[in-house]
Amino acid sequence: MDDITSRIDMLLPVEMAKKAEELGVKKATIGWRNLFLLSILAGAFISLGAIFSTSVTSGAAGTIPFGIIKLLGGLVFCLGLILVVVGGAELFTGNNLIVMAWASGKVSLWQLLRNWIIVYIGNFAGSFLTAIIMFFTNQYMFGKGAIGLNALNIATTKCNLGFIEALFLGIMCNALVCLAVWLCFSAKTTTDKILSIIFPITAFVACGFEHCVANMYFVPIGMFIKSFAKPLFWENIGKTAADYVALTWGGFFYANLLPVTIGNIIGGSVLVGLVYWFIYIRKSKVPIF
Repeated sequence: MDDITSRIDMLLPVEMAKKAEELGVKKATIGWRNLFLLSILAGAFISLGAIFSTSVTSGAAGTIPFGIIKLLGGLVFCLGLILVVVGGAELFTGNNLIVMAWASGKVSLWQLLRNWIIVYIGNFAGSFLTAIIMFFTNQYMFGKGAIGLNALNIATTKCNLGFIEALFLGIMCNALVCLAVWLCFSAKTTTDKILSIIFPITAFVACGFEHCVANMYFVPIGMFIKSFAKPLFWENIGKTAADYVALTWGGFFYANLLPVTIGNIIGGSVLVGLVYWFIYIRKSKVPIF
């Protein structure tokens, strides 16, 4: 009776693997225009989670324990992936699971890379445009500059990471993101999907792991504030743009985005996608006990 109930309520892992494979084929063959537009949406959605997280954690240092701040930031950041999964959008990190369809020979290497390239560019466009919009809202001035100060500190921290450190933080991040997406394959309702997302995504943010698409918002908004913020902002926070010397476009692209993207691919495609493909889909002549 329990087995029957569980199959009604959710898909089992072997069925989840088949669903992931089928969805990978659909994603790899979608028209480029719709794919690009959906990826712009995903970049904007993840940025909304980043905006929410930045706002909630602003001004908390010294008043709330560090771990609690990170927990709260991670919990509200879940908004981003919830919007992507429930609302419908194409996210580069989640699409790393298309590797399961590729490993089965159901999509070509070119179709896999085509999806990743278009979605990555679209995610960047959506995140970057959201950062521009947010700068012109002057939200960075809220709380006497507390939100802007937090955004600057977040962006600077990301640009100060070492290449290897950023790489492995990226690996751990997308292992959790793709596990969240993987769990959603078992879901039958919107509530199931939301609950599947909350803990893995909260964990990656709380633990300080690095997500390339989130960073496409976090760092540019910091750069815009550093370069174009009003004099009153600097007066309110008691700092100057010169205090953020590490926050540069070069630091963003080469010290953060490049290693984090590589790490995200390894964490999502290899540690989650190929592992589950090997366990549940691979055709083997030798039985696995």
